[in-house]
Amino acid sequence: MNTPEFFSSSFSIGIVGGGQLGKMILQETRRLDIGTHVLDPSAVAPCRIGCNHFTHGSLTDYETVMSFGEKPDVLTIEIENVNTAALAELEKAGKKVFPQPQVIELIKSKIAQKTFYQKEGIPTSAFKSYSSKAELESAFKQGAFKLPCVWKVDTGGFDGRGVSVLKEVNQIQDLPDAPCLVEDLIPFEKELAVVVARSATGEVKAFPTVEMDFHPTANLVEYVFSPSLLPQNIQDQTRQLAEGLAKKLGLVGILAVEMFYTQQGDLLVNEVAPRVHNSGHLSIEGNTTSQFEQHIRAILGLPLGDTETIKPAVMINLVGDPDFEGPVKYQGIEEIMAMPGVYVHLYGKAETRPFRKMGHVTVTAQSLEEAREKAKKVKEKIKVISV
Repeated sequence: MNTPEFFSSSFSIGIVGGGQLGKMILQETRRLDIGTHVLDPSAVAPCRIGCNHFTHGSLTDYETVMSFGEKPDVLTIEIENVNTAALAELEKAGKKVFPQPQVIELIKSKIAQKTFYQKEGIPTSAFKSYSSKAELESAFKQGAFKLPCVWKVDTGGFDGRGVSVLKEVNQIQDLPDAPCLVEDLIPFEKELAVVVARSATGEVKAFPTVEMDFHPTANLVEYVFSPSLLPQNIQDQTRQLAEGLAKKLGLVGILAVEMFYTQQGDLLVNEVAPRVHNSGHLSIEGNTTSQFEQHIRAILGLPLGDTETIKPAVMINLVGDPDFEGPVKYQGIEEIMAMPGVYVHLYGKAETRPFRKMGHVTVTAQSLEEAREKAKKVKEKIKVISV
């Protein structure tokens, strides 16, 4: 493919999914003057404004995805819950689809994901899989696993949904009847993430390791800290593990790899996402190239950008207050916008609800300690409520 045809031309990228991740990809396509098509089931999706052509339709309907996929030159995703059969058929017909449909299909299934890690010798926590709730309950009665442990639904879980830490027997009774897996509960020292890009040319480049803090009840990322303060040799291992996993999957695009750093000093892959990811949002201000630009470079086979850290950064997720639902109001936003080194990103969602991702704030400073202190103040001042 001749590189100049991407820019200021009739060439276009199609994004299956029109949420906030797509919106941030569109900020880069508009900067580079690359045409875009977006498909989303919501008529008021965040992407409806920033793209060249918006299609209102289902991401999981075969015919809808097939029809949409015929228009752009290259197809990508911003969410895993898409019709991979249609994407595979489009790929078979000669359409470039990145990440590849078989990779999306593998990663959509938590069971298939963990089985792949075992097969490929990728370090991960021990697990057992079950086809139904009845099978899970029977296995527990027979002593196949013990509490506490982590339960995950096989498909469809995201943003903290479909994951539970099981501590009591009655929690098992409340679980949905669906294929699932049970993992050992890992006594970790830190939760880490590495965002890595693999280009259509085979070039691979990782961003610096970040550390994550999760909300204790919503199971959502609350803070992301960059760069990690772990020793450099550990960070080198995380990068090598993420890059190796991207190569083994053969994925083209962005892969976010979440890991545990255990109290024993081991690294275990928790799970991955075949797309731009919450753990990489601070790369917009904190790194030379953002994960969103890097994704575009990767799927087009362009040279991958420099991932060097510009400044230490902390990202705070803006989620709906648990006590509010309705038209959104960002209480305290003017105060945080008056603070130097504070960057507000709102996702374009008019309605808030408990723990819904509504935006994020990135804080940069000369040191990570300073950025952390500033992030605490930001967190105290801004609330996502309803009018």
